[in-house]
Amino acid sequence: MRRPFRAAPTPTKDGPRSNRDIRGVRDVQLIDDTGANRGVVSFFEALKIAEDAGLDLVEIAPNSEPPVCKILDYGRFRFLEQKKAAEARKKQRTIEIKEIKLRPGIDKHDYDVKMKAMLGFFEEGDKVKVTLRFRGREMAHQDLGVKVLERVKVDLAETAKVESDWQLEGRQMVMVLAPK
Repeated sequence: MRRPFRAAPTPTKDGPRSNRDIRGVRDVQLIDDTGANRGVVSFFEALKIAEDAGLDLVEIAPNSEPPVCKILDYGRFRFLEQKKAAEARKKQRTIEIKEIKLRPGIDKHDYDVKMKAMLGFFEEGDKVKVTLRFRGREMAHQDLGVKVLERVKVDLAETAKVESDWQLEGRQMVMVLAPK
């Protein structure tokens, strides 16, 4: 059995339309290659001006009435856009949430080690979720857990701010801190 021939779907271009890809437009607001506003001209006249200059007609603002088109080198335009996007990605930093787990009866040295780890996370620009877990009969002494979390808050007062204060969630208390 023969299958009917189907044409491959036309690939959708990302970015602005250029030259003959601009369809359904009679008049355009034209900006020439020097940046001067030429006013409203017919689409075909704008295309002819662009071809005479050896450049491309690129649709800058398609939703305006009439659409704004600019005469420029499309290849160079795309290159500069990609370069700008790469620069923005390079400067972008994702903030991670690190978790530190504590217990209500934590010893001084263990507490100091956890504090040192938290300070390192804050220097890297990450947020820290402090989880204090209760086991068994420790649930009867939640005040000890509150004291530990308040101590963390006081010790980190100059390097971090409390994003969400401690909350009891089941058998654990959770507090989120963010770098200042």
